[in-house]
Amino acid sequence: MMAEATPNPSENDDNPWKKLSVPVQDADTLRQEAVEAHHDHLITEIETSEGPLATTLRAVYDGQDIEYFMEKLGGRIKSHDHEIERMCNYHYQGFIDSIRELQQVSGDATKLKVEIEGLNREIQTSCEPLLSKGDQLVKCQKVQKNVTQAIESLSLCLPVLEMYGKLQEQMKSKRYYPALKTLEQLEHTYLPRVINHWFSQTMAEAIPRLRERIKEASMTELKDFLESIRKHSAKIGEVAMRHAAEQNNMDPKIAEKRMKKRRAPPPPNPFTGEVELPTPTSDGDENEEELSAQDLIDFSPVYRCLHIYTVLGDKEKFESYYRAQRWKQARLSLQPPPNMHESLDLFKRYFHDIIGFFVVEDHILHTTQGLVTRSHMDELWEKAVEKLSATLRSTSARLVSNGTAEGKHFQDMQSSFAESSDEQLDTDEDSEDSDEEPSIKQSCKMANLMLEVKKLIVLFCHTLKGYGFSVGRLLELLLEMRDRYSVILSEQWVQVFNDIFAEDNYTPIMCETPEDYLIVTSQFPYKDKELERSEYPRQIPFSQFVPSVYVQVKEYINACLKFSADLHLSHTEIDDMIRKSANQLLMKTLGGCLSNLIKKPKLSLLQLIQISINMNYLEKSCEYLEEYISSITGAQKDSVHIARLHGSSMFKDARSDAEQHIYEQLNLKIDEFLDLASYDWNIMESKGQASSYLMDLIAFLQSTFMSFTNLPGKVAKTACMSACQHIAVRLKALLEDNEIRQISMGALQQFNLDVMQCEQFAASEPVPDSNDGTLQMAFSDLRQILDLFINWDWSVYLADYGKQQSRYLRVPRTTAVNMLEKLNNADKKKNNLFTSLKKNERDKKKLIETVLKQLKVLENGAS
Repeated sequence: MMAEATPNPSENDDNPWKKLSVPVQDADTLRQEAVEAHHDHLITEIETSEGPLATTLRAVYDGQDIEYFMEKLGGRIKSHDHEIERMCNYHYQGFIDSIRELQQVSGDATKLKVEIEGLNREIQTSCEPLLSKGDQLVKCQKVQKNVTQAIESLSLCLPVLEMYGKLQEQMKSKRYYPALKTLEQLEHTYLPRVINHWFSQTMAEAIPRLRERIKEASMTELKDFLESIRKHSAKIGEVAMRHAAEQNNMDPKIAEKRMKKRRAPPPPNPFTGEVELPTPTSDGDENEEELSAQDLIDFSPVYRCLHIYTVLGDKEKFESYYRAQRWKQARLSLQPPPNMHESLDLFKRYFHDIIGFFVVEDHILHTTQGLVTRSHMDELWEKAVEKLSATLRSTSARLVSNGTAEGKHFQDMQSSFAESSDEQLDTDEDSEDSDEEPSIKQSCKMANLMLEVKKLIVLFCHTLKGYGFSVGRLLELLLEMRDRYSVILSEQWVQVFNDIFAEDNYTPIMCETPEDYLIVTSQFPYKDKELERSEYPRQIPFSQFVPSVYVQVKEYINACLKFSADLHLSHTEIDDMIRKSANQLLMKTLGGCLSNLIKKPKLSLLQLIQISINMNYLEKSCEYLEEYISSITGAQKDSVHIARLHGSSMFKDARSDAEQHIYEQLNLKIDEFLDLASYDWNIMESKGQASSYLMDLIAFLQSTFMSFTNLPGKVAKTACMSACQHIAVRLKALLEDNEIRQISMGALQQFNLDVMQCEQFAASEPVPDSNDGTLQMAFSDLRQILDLFINWDWSVYLADYGKQQSRYLRVPRTTAVNMLEKLNNADKKKNNLFTSLKKNERDKKKLIETVLKQLKVLENGAS
């Protein structure tokens, strides 16, 4: 703008930019000229500028000569006013002429307007009918055009509206998959034809919402389906298990129903010839038996939802949702009901639920593509097997704990029972029987329940194996449960054996009639030709608990065999399993019961003898038990895989234990008699016969050893030898008792008579084949002591002391010194004035003192 405003210096003389033709006179003149030139330039910019004047005005105010500028601006305004006035004066006459001409034209125009209005009125009057017809024609053409357009629009819109109505009808009837197809046609085929109509936009906006409604509705149907199969899963599993039982002939009840269905039709009526049809049953179970597990459920919601999500491009989302929901349902199915170990019905419900789940999944696998894959099924099955195995292990453990808790309670009761006296046992027998019955019933219930659970597991495996699932791990679990089942049975048989022991009278069986003898021999493999030739009544050596124990062992074997049924084991495997369980019963259960029985403190000697006899026959029966096991399992007797029964060694140990208790009990009875001994150690002369207590002891031993006839000869001789040794030790202890300070020769002679009575008993062969002199050797120590003092054979004793061939080798020096001192003390007590004058008494006293001195010399020499 400043460039435009700058005047060209060559235009005229009035240009403010003048050449300096004269030299500068002084600085003030030059400054004044510059200011004037600057003000002229600003005024020129103001005149010529068409835009904002902010910059120019700022330059004016930034200068210091504003008043001078205003004077210059006022002068310029006055100059322009003079020019305008001059120009107006120059053009005034032409303006007056133009005004006059315009006034003439205005008059002519008014005339022309009047004429035109007249003509217009004439034309309007003459053309009025024509205009009326023209308007009608235009209206008709518009109507015709609108009708044509309406027909065209309706021909395009009616199919769209029909499809939309069809879509709404399908949505109302919940036919979502056809509705989705209709929606696709409406969107891609029909709506593009009516894109110009307003409702097409509304429909196009509603299509996504309709798709979402279809998805939500199909998902709702799927959820209802999932809830339905969750409720009916147990019924599906029950039907599937029933069919599997029919195919494998595992349920006799189902077999009976099948036979009833196959019965022949009734014969025709002989009078009318008509065949009476059987009346249909109202029970719906038969109809259900004809249906497959898949027929009980409508799977169409799954298929529809799968197709809908596939069409909508969300198949993966649907698959993940379906699998997640089914896994949640699987976890619920695998969760055992509370207290399942107490009821078989709860076990059935549990297995039915699991089978129903996998039957449904197997059907989905084979009727869809990709919704359930084989790998997904295998993964589900592996997880289910792990959970199922853990559940069954814990449940079987609880069954065992319930069964064994009663057994442990019974064992505790038996231990307290063993500590009580025989009188207490007799008085409390009835109350204990009442306590035993619930425990036996509980143990029996647990064993039967575990057996039924095993059958359910086998049928469970058969059912799912038919659907292609691997059940090897579950069959292995059955082998673990077999061991737990054996534990329950063992605890149950603890009570059985204890009952047998409590009810036995521990006397040989007396058979009054052939029927009684036949009953015993049918229960226990016993044969005795001599007994069979004898007359009735016949006495069998063992007591009733031998056949009872044998029968119960066989019952236990049969119970173990029941568990091995349908496990698809070979004869050898079953045989090994039965023998292992039998060994556990014999070694632990029966062995423990026998040990507790034998350890009863108040068990009589005759009872112990009978128990020892019974053990001998039970030991021989183990061979027959092995034959019985081979017969019921079908295994070859000489098979290398067969384990042998270890019952023989257990019965040997029990017999040895009983024999040891016989020896101890016999010694206790001997102690009872010997505790009655009351010797007068200061008597002058013996009574001339053995003491009464010793005669009673000999009579007791003779009657006792008569009952040893059925014992092995070695046992009888050992018991007799033990008794003789114990008597000798006790009698010798009487002589050596430090509390006895004095012993007279009369007392020694009386003691000698008692020892002689014992020696006569030992020589009388109290048990068969005991006349070899070994029994008399038990009293040799006493005999040598008594002979030494009664015969007063000290010269021989002192001469042969320390020699192996000494006549009194069994008389220790200390015993001799002790006895001599006791004799010396007795002599001192009876000595008086008259006896001191007797030469024999004085000589005897000197002899005793001499012998004592020599014995002490022997002691010093030995030291």
